[in-house]
Amino acid sequence: MSARPPIRVLLADDHTLVRRGVRLILDGEPDLTVVAEAGDGAEAVAAARATGIDLAVLDVAMPRMTGLQAARELSRRMPELRILILTMYDNEQYFFEALKAGACGYVLKSVADRDLVEACRAAVRDEPFIYPGAERALVRSYLDRMEGGGGVPERPITEREEEILKLVAEGHTSKEIGEMLFISAKTVERHRANLLQKLGVRDRLELTRYAIRAGLIEP
Repeated sequence: MSARPPIRVLLADDHTLVRRGVRLILDGEPDLTVVAEAGDGAEAVAAARATGIDLAVLDVAMPRMTGLQAARELSRRMPELRILILTMYDNEQYFFEALKAGACGYVLKSVADRDLVEACRAAVRDEPFIYPGAERALVRSYLDRMEGGGGVPERPITEREEEILKLVAEGHTSKEIGEMLFISAKTVERHRANLLQKLGVRDRLELTRYAIRAGLIEP
């Protein structure tokens, strides 16, 4: 009987040293092989579509497009693709956003050497991988919803507005954002005005502060 081919992995992180370390962990396993790398979420989406991969491992905080934004995009375009979020943030909000974005696992960088390989194998078996702290968060969230009789609260802004907020906070002009997202500068300005109104802020500085609090950019 012929051996099963290794799981083909895309690795996305904006820190080259982190990618190198994670690649060493994965390539050290006979059933895993890193076939593509990306330095931001937009590169990750392009690489995933151009390369035959089984699994995308995405960092949360990356320039241009976060790992969560990339996960949403990949889930829409490539529903069969398995996605893992690899992050330094032991944060319940990110964890729930990752699940909503289509990820089937959430691995902390601090224990990647212990958990990542098993998380990759679980993802390809279509099984969720949850780190111990997240199990408590899931139970607490379920009990809170049962008590309150409600669901998960909706995000205050749309996915498109989130994309524009991130790029504005990174210092891009409306013209540059329009070119990146294939929309007009006028449309960008309209979204920007909506963001100011929805978030109750006055200018780009306050938008940037909100983006940092929301984890869209690093301080």
